[in-house]
Amino acid sequence: MVSFTKISYGWIALVFAAGVILAMTAPGQTAGLSPFTDPLIQELGVSRTAISFSYLIGTLTGALTMPYFGRLIDRIGSKTAIIAVGIGLSLVIYLASFVSDIFNLTAIYIGLRFFGQGALTLAATTLIAKTVLHRPGLALGMIGAIGAAGVSMAPVGFERLIALTDFRTAFQIEALLVLAIVIPIALFLPGKKLEVAKDEFTETGTLKTVTGMSVSEARKTLGFWMIATAMITVGLVSTAFGFHLISILGLQGFSPLEAAATFIPQTVGSLLLAVFVGGLTDKYHPKFGVIIAMSLMALSMLMLFIVQPGFLGLIFGFLIGSSQGAMKGVDTVALVQYFGRAHIGEIRGWAHSIGLVSTALGPILLSLGLDVFGNYYIPSLLLLLLPITAIVLAIIDQTPRDRYV
Repeated sequence: MVSFTKISYGWIALVFAAGVILAMTAPGQTAGLSPFTDPLIQELGVSRTAISFSYLIGTLTGALTMPYFGRLIDRIGSKTAIIAVGIGLSLVIYLASFVSDIFNLTAIYIGLRFFGQGALTLAATTLIAKTVLHRPGLALGMIGAIGAAGVSMAPVGFERLIALTDFRTAFQIEALLVLAIVIPIALFLPGKKLEVAKDEFTETGTLKTVTGMSVSEARKTLGFWMIATAMITVGLVSTAFGFHLISILGLQGFSPLEAAATFIPQTVGSLLLAVFVGGLTDKYHPKFGVIIAMSLMALSMLMLFIVQPGFLGLIFGFLIGSSQGAMKGVDTVALVQYFGRAHIGEIRGWAHSIGLVSTALGPILLSLGLDVFGNYYIPSLLLLLLPITAIVLAIIDQTPRDRYV
């Protein structure tokens, strides 16, 4: 039985592998799709609101399947799921290079959001949640940092690919990269028999039964909804800003390349906060990590009023990335601490689904806000209610941690 009860070469290798797999979700993430938004609008001759609505449908459809996919991971194991999803994601990215109208673009968005943003992320993080028993917060923070680094750097690379070739060729290159990287790594991951899914060993070698809440029990706790609200906030706001980033920062005087470059400080912020908050969550109640993440997100939203090219642009990107990194360091390990490992795949499927629904709403809400108010400032102020709500829930949450350890 492999349970990774201490930091070792195996622990480090597994965390690094899962982190690289998370990085390869970039083509299905908002940051990775952002450089393609304006070229698609021009090529297909559609409005910004229309493509945002297409993105909403694609994301919602993909999100609604996550609880069922989480249950499937519990049954077939993370390794098998990662291999299947990696092949599926590569195929959908390749098909994206042939998009010709808003209808098949919507179908492509469904596939990209399901396989990339949803399924591959859920499978990789669930693998860590089931196998790593020693410093799981640090482990999940590290894979979140590695994954965020890859995802945050991707827009610059994708923007250059599109500029040097075209968006169709860029999609085809992405497809080959996903296939060439995800599948070989997945072949070396622990199989289902080595996952701590039903039984695990203590450090003294004694077999103990893994316990935990069912999904229905977890959904009745304030802790579940505190985490869900924080995930909604990060998902909705970061996706709204990321999807329309070229337009948002363009109004502030940024060139397309300067706007895409703000994803670089996002990487730095995500790396630092994912590891820091992940380690913090191993020792303290997850609510503190949630408060840190939501405070950083609120600050980034307020910065929209003053951001401009240069130093302030770096700070803006850093704050958004820091908030995302902080949540990567707290969400998965918090669910394990609260609800145990027995049904963690399905519980995470529900939480992930809620978070994905929010990412579907972000771009369309911001686009409609621009249509109604003529700027991004008022919609951003209205969205500020989300992190405030999450902070209030965190302050009053009394859900005990580690009751199933």
